[in-house]
Amino acid sequence: MRLPGILIGLWLLLTAQAGPSRPAKPGRLSGSRPNIILIMSDDQGYGELSCHGNPILQTPHLDRLHSQSLRFTQYHVSPTCAPTRSALLTGRHEFRNGVTHTIFERERLRPDAVTLAEVLRGAGYTTGIFGKWHLGDEDAYLPERRGFDQVLIHGGGGIGQTFPGSCGDAPGNQYHDPVLWNGSRFEKTRGYCTDVFLDRAGDWIADRPAAGKPFFALITPNAPHDPFVIPSEPWAAPYRNRGLSTHAVAYYSMIAHLDAAVGRLMARLDALQLSQDTLVIFQTDNGHSVDGLFNAGMRGMKGTPYEGGTRVPAFWRWPGRLPAGTDCAALTAHIDVFATLASLAGADIHRLHSQVEGRSLVPLLENPQAPWADRLLVTHFGRWEYGEAQAARYRLCAIRDARFKLVNHRELYDLETDPGERQDLSARHPDIVTRLKTAYDAWWSDTLPETEANDQALGTYLNPFKQRYWDQFDLPRDPELMSRMDPIWKFVRPRPR
Repeated sequence: MRLPGILIGLWLLLTAQAGPSRPAKPGRLSGSRPNIILIMSDDQGYGELSCHGNPILQTPHLDRLHSQSLRFTQYHVSPTCAPTRSALLTGRHEFRNGVTHTIFERERLRPDAVTLAEVLRGAGYTTGIFGKWHLGDEDAYLPERRGFDQVLIHGGGGIGQTFPGSCGDAPGNQYHDPVLWNGSRFEKTRGYCTDVFLDRAGDWIADRPAAGKPFFALITPNAPHDPFVIPSEPWAAPYRNRGLSTHAVAYYSMIAHLDAAVGRLMARLDALQLSQDTLVIFQTDNGHSVDGLFNAGMRGMKGTPYEGGTRVPAFWRWPGRLPAGTDCAALTAHIDVFATLASLAGADIHRLHSQVEGRSLVPLLENPQAPWADRLLVTHFGRWEYGEAQAARYRLCAIRDARFKLVNHRELYDLETDPGERQDLSARHPDIVTRLKTAYDAWWSDTLPETEANDQALGTYLNPFKQRYWDQFDLPRDPELMSRMDPIWKFVRPRPR
């Protein structure tokens, strides 16, 4: 593909702003090798915290973490689950990983991508994941093959969820007492899923000092993702009779319960005397998923390219090393986590310069007011029908710099004066519209070929998690499931011709 000179210039500008073509100079934190705990909840938006102004939901433990942290207040992720996980673990836009959906094989992280876990393990860390993986359920895609030493996950995009093809969980799985994959076999656990993930992560962390290595714990509870299952009635009681829908009551109860589990983990770090040596990051994977709730003045929700779909909490706590109770308003994103944690770990990622688009946040961790060059970030919902990528080119997409945002290739918002994205200024600023359109089109043309392998894939007839489960427990295949799958799978998509 040959681009006209102006597009080449704009594309070079875009990639230079998005990625570290020249690595930042090492700072005092580079190579400091902290333990790292990254907690990422599922479908909890920016407004689902009382410290962010939610008038109903109470999150005292996350509020305390907020008060102890450096907070990135303009931190953005992808609008849905698997894309965010893919971008965070590779340092590049999810489309470059082939991840354009959450199902239909398009959630699978391409096999040649190097993950953050692999980089940290190569730097001498021991690594663990506890919760939601959602980057492929077939053998070659599982986290134990992608750099994680310790694994405790559910399958697919949610506990109990299964879709035609390779994406899905163990049969009949539930939020209470879930069956989970530990990297070699299934375990029947006891308790509510959030407690299982947070407490098992805590158990693993408690054993780490004896191993003599720093650790990386990726804790990704599936709460408060739907289906909305309350942990127990006491967690729901404070939200009943408040004018909330049944889903909203359960949603808030799941977040309140998660808040308590995070508080328990933080208290455990203190008791283990690990807090001073541990960087704790809390963020979420996309905007909230229950419409009509408090949204911190933002427009949109999960699945949209508006701020409510992509702007999420980002708390970074490291006592004595990062400034507590401080906000950083620099435009940052999930693609920056890879380079940042690699730098802190002292890992050399120069060989990955063609993969990593994100920037190291270390200069901002050392000085939240440090100079931060403007950049362009692209969001796209994906999820086009098979073979219809070009038709979805301008659907549910956005490109932005620190001030202006072009949504769906036609709406322009000045986020400096209109953070709620209410007033379309496209007619007033045609020059800015043209600049952002041109940059987006160049990005699309360059990126789309990376999506084709997954987009054209036709997955397994039955979900691999179910097959492993039936094999482990020597169970017959569920004839009802197979009779349902056959007619569905025949017509879900045609094979590529």
